[in-house]
Formats: sequence, C-alpha cells, structure tokens
Amino acid sequence: MPNEAESTDQLVEQAWETPSHSEIVELTKAHVDAMDQMDDDIVWVQAGMHHVQITTVGRKSGKEHRVALPTWNDRAGHRIVVASFAGAEKHPSWFLNLRDREPGAMIRCKVQSGAFLSAAEVLEGEERDQVWEQLCADRAWYRDYQAKTDRKIPLVRLPETEAID
Repeated sequence: MPNEAESTDQLVEQAWETPSHSEIVELTKAHVDAMDQMDDDIVWVQAGMHHVQITTVGRKSGKEHRVALPTWNDRAGHRIVVASFAGAEKHPSWFLNLRDREPGAMIRCKVQSGAFLSAAEVLEGEERDQVWEQLCADRAWYRDYQAKTDRKIPLVRLPETEAID
C-alpha cells in the first residue's frame, strides 16, 4: 500500500492558532467521525498535512480509542506521528496506550487509501533526535511545543506491517 505523501516536500507553514487542549480533544472526536464517513481530501488532508486514524486499547479501561493525527514521512517513507499534544506537560493518552501495549501487539491504522496494522516504533536516542530535526525543518511549530514542556516529545514511526480490509 503506497504512502499518500510521495513527494519529499512536506513543508507546512503554521497558518492557524494552536487550539487549547480541551479544543484539541473535541476537534479530534469530530475529525475521527468525519474520517469514518468519507474518504475525501477535505477530511484526510487538513492544513496541508495527511492524517492517519489510529486505534489503541486503553491501558486502564481495555476499551478501543481512536484518534486522528497529522503524519509526516521520514526519509524511508514511513509515517511519523508526534505525541506533542501541543506541548502539554503530560503525554497524550493515545501515546501512553501505544507505548504500554502488550509486547508484539500491533495497532490499527486507517488512512485515506485503506487500513493497515503497524508494529509502531517509539523512536529513541540519536535516531529520534535526527528525525526530530528533519521534522522540525518542515513543521517548525513542533519546536514551540517542545519549548512549552519539560518532557521530550515522542516520535512514533508507523510502518505498514500488514494490510487489512
């Protein structure tokens, strides 16, 4: 299954005001609902960025949770999502659910062109730092988000491990 972003040009200038954390939660719910109803670019490409819908299982509740996230492709063409939550002091729930999942468990990812299972990888160390610099060259606002928090904002690679219907 090909990535949507075949181009290496992923530069996006921030032309919006960052929503509050509570607004992000509400906007995400509406975005997930729209993703479930249509495959149009107007839903899947927001603010010049392709999006992915990921499904995680709550580490406490055991229930499925879906979230819409903008993606950026690394140099190998893998989707990267950023656990920034606009610079919040705590990691977003989706990231904690992903990070704390059972060893070997894959997450479900839905994209405009279909769906796949991913053995999602939290980037660490030098690799994370290199990818962070490349990402921020295209999406400078992530540096602003990092400046708002003491936590190191995680990056997650979503390789297409297995196609699903």
